[in-house]
Amino acid sequence: MPSLKDLRNRIASVKATQKITKAMQMVAAAKLRRAQEAAEAARPYSERMGAVLANITQAIGGGGDAPALMTGTGRDDVHLLIVCTAERGLCGGFNSQIARLAREHIRKLLADGKQVKIICVGKKGFDILRREYGSLILERVDLREVKTLGFVNADAIARKVINLFNQGGFDVCTLFYSQFKSVISQIPTAQQIIPAAPASAAAETSNGATAVYEYEPEPGEILSDLIPRNIAVQIFRALLENAAGEMGAKMSAMDNATRNAGDMINRLSITYNRQRQAQITKELIEIISGAEAL
Repeated sequence: MPSLKDLRNRIASVKATQKITKAMQMVAAAKLRRAQEAAEAARPYSERMGAVLANITQAIGGGGDAPALMTGTGRDDVHLLIVCTAERGLCGGFNSQIARLAREHIRKLLADGKQVKIICVGKKGFDILRREYGSLILERVDLREVKTLGFVNADAIARKVINLFNQGGFDVCTLFYSQFKSVISQIPTAQQIIPAAPASAAAETSNGATAVYEYEPEPGEILSDLIPRNIAVQIFRALLENAAGEMGAKMSAMDNATRNAGDMINRLSITYNRQRQAQITKELIEIISGAEAL
């Protein structure tokens, strides 16, 4: 059984940890609001971008004017996976859930005889995937020094991906991230961004009718500029969704850690008081026994 001094030291240590987890919870709560607003603000733009792509795709009918980023290479042999996770931990199962979805996708592709390449955005995803698939990782994008995510960060990643595609480095590109729903709910998501596959329903108006557009210049010229921008937009949205999800998961994890620390302090305090009471009782008995022996 530990001594009273050991129990006091342990209680003090847990109290110090509880202060840290409480402070991290408050910081995550403050950052969550800004991150959530940014993620929600990016969703309408991303959805309208998909609607515009759907309209233009319908206009040209996937003909020869369509760029390769939209139609693909015609093969399905080499797959590029962009796995977006957080740069730091202490956020529960947020990073592991994204990595688990990516691992399942990788195993399925490898079982089908496909070649897989990986770009990791975020340190935690890189640390998880390199244990099993280190040889498949092409690059790790480090965003630890970025205080506020901007479109320029996503655009830099998109340019690397597009250059790799133009060099014939892959046929299909899939983006992995966690879609933010609420503080306690983040949904791991896999989204194909190359070749672009906008939903046909996005081109429909709210009353169910399909709008008719005339494009100037030609739709093929518009797509050659719009599709690279759409790839950057989708990556930017994934980064913002991840940022909000990370703060929500960290807030929940630190709240649970604070509660667990409080429970541990209570248990240790009870043990300390019982042991101290037993020690005092023992000393009293020894004093009384000594007095009676005189």
